[in-house]
Amino acid sequence: MFIATLDAVKVGNTIAFFRKQKGISQEVLSGLADIGRSHLSAIERGERKPTLETLYRICTALDIKMSTLILKLEETL
Repeated sequence: MFIATLDAVKVGNTIAFFRKQKGISQEVLSGLADIGRSHLSAIERGERKPTLETLYRICTALDIKMSTLILKLEETL
């Protein structure tokens, strides 16, 4: 049985795509999402996977629905 895993780099790239589309820095997004800038940077580089709570905070700070981010992520998989 094959068990698929979610690619952390693709998750990070998708978050970075929306952040850049909004024209905001990691510093601003991390402040709006109430997470550390280094944590956000590690997520965007694919070094860390965000928890569901962190993903929700990021999406809220980006003013997008989580489903929007997931749909964009699914396009890359």
